[in-house]
Amino acid sequence: MTKHGAVVVPEDAAVGRHFSFPPPRTGGDSCKKLAGQVDLGAAMMGSWLDSMKASSPRHRLVAPRVAATGSSDADETEDDVWMEKHPSALGSFGAVAAAASGKQVVMFLDYDGTLSPIVEDPDRAVMTEEMRDAVRGVAEHFPTAIVSGRGRDKVFNFVRLEELYYAGSHGMDIKGPTADSNHHLTPSKAKSVLCQPASEFLPMIGEVHDALVAKMASIPGAKVENNKFCLSVHFRCVEEKTWGALAEQVRAVLRDYPRLLLTQGRMVLEIRPVIKWDKGRALEFLLGALGFADRDDVFPIYIGDDRTDEDAFKVLRGRGQGAGILVSKFPKDTLASFSLRDPDEVKGFLRQLVRSSNS
Repeated sequence: MTKHGAVVVPEDAAVGRHFSFPPPRTGGDSCKKLAGQVDLGAAMMGSWLDSMKASSPRHRLVAPRVAATGSSDADETEDDVWMEKHPSALGSFGAVAAAASGKQVVMFLDYDGTLSPIVEDPDRAVMTEEMRDAVRGVAEHFPTAIVSGRGRDKVFNFVRLEELYYAGSHGMDIKGPTADSNHHLTPSKAKSVLCQPASEFLPMIGEVHDALVAKMASIPGAKVENNKFCLSVHFRCVEEKTWGALAEQVRAVLRDYPRLLLTQGRMVLEIRPVIKWDKGRALEFLLGALGFADRDDVFPIYIGDDRTDEDAFKVLRGRGQGAGILVSKFPKDTLASFSLRDPDEVKGFLRQLVRSSNS
């Protein structure tokens, strides 16, 4: 059922298909050693407006996926092919459980779109009590981290579970639990887990935040969010005819800051320091901090819905361990092995994982 700790889907789940990850394996490392300068050339994008449209559900050219428990009599479609490559983590839970058997599971969770639905006002992206209970249950059994583009303090205020690890600002602000998580590290050692590889950029981030707030004041619906080590410009509530002007305003501000990088997520433009650090590096750092960097008996599970989560999926492939799970109702390119449709299915998967660990 396993190959170097990676998931292999049994033949009855996907005939002739497997989801093992190729070598070489890479281990965790210190915060400073992992960080470095990134090649700007690889980050350039051809058309910001086209990319912004692509991130909007209104512009999806494919129909929503059939629910994991549903069925279709239609001929094989692009959606069917995608689901064969990225089967439901709930429908294929037996394969995940078998691959994780006898190994230490470590859970990594994105927040927006994974634990809470995507909403128009990012300040109202609250998680339900049922989801909080599901995450709490997972943390009682496995080391659990929230890895988000949000500021660490803000995502903590949403989740409100002190026994978790929190990696905010796309992993550039990591802190260990503030309460005993019942396992893994002693409370004193857990509290010492801290990684902030972009600290030198704080004054620059503050300057750019103020400049963007001034620029966005003329664009109705635009919202600038300060995530401490990165910034987000939300355009979910901006009229589509204004998206091009918004992107140009953001780029105009950044022309004076060549050490900051502009990227895009789901209906949001994101500004980050130009360092080699992302959610994948955060995953590696946390595995190292937990003492799992070079162990074969660890099974990391990463669940996320955004482009930035692909960096973590890529790390899991490189390590040849664990399972990446994309949260999406639509087929899209991903390095994840499995899929879930929405936060409700994420909640179901977390609860199933806890039940499996208790059996």
